Amino acid sequence: MKYEVEIVNIGKFVESMLDEGDLIIFDKCPNEILEDVCIMHTRDQIKSTIQIGDTVILGAKKYEITAIGDEAIHTLEEMGHCTFKFTGVDIVELPGQIVLKGNEKPIPLQIGDKICIG
Repeated sequence: MKYEVEIVNIGKFVESMLDEGDLIIFDKCPNEILEDVCIMHTRDQIKSTIQIGDTVILGAKKYEITAIGDEAIHTLEEMGHCTFKFTGVDIVELPGQIVLKGNEKPIPLQIGDKICIG
């Protein structure tokens, strides 16, 4: 795997964010307001280049990366942060997004589940 972390906290509004097609992750959330809408996870270093076509595993579900924002890899490396967007399109709306294609959203995610990119 190029990147592999374990979920340690799930904000109370994460499922609502997933209903809107977004999953925000951080290894350490920068403020309390964001804690409610994001998943926090253990820290890891990116081991090799993450690119379009790579697979993202969220819990038990797999997705294909279709687009990567200009800042997404940098923020993932520095803060364990990105926003996964479940649209499957080949463009991003924001520079910190990684767009995914897959059959269904990763509900429910649980503490202890893995987030893997490879």
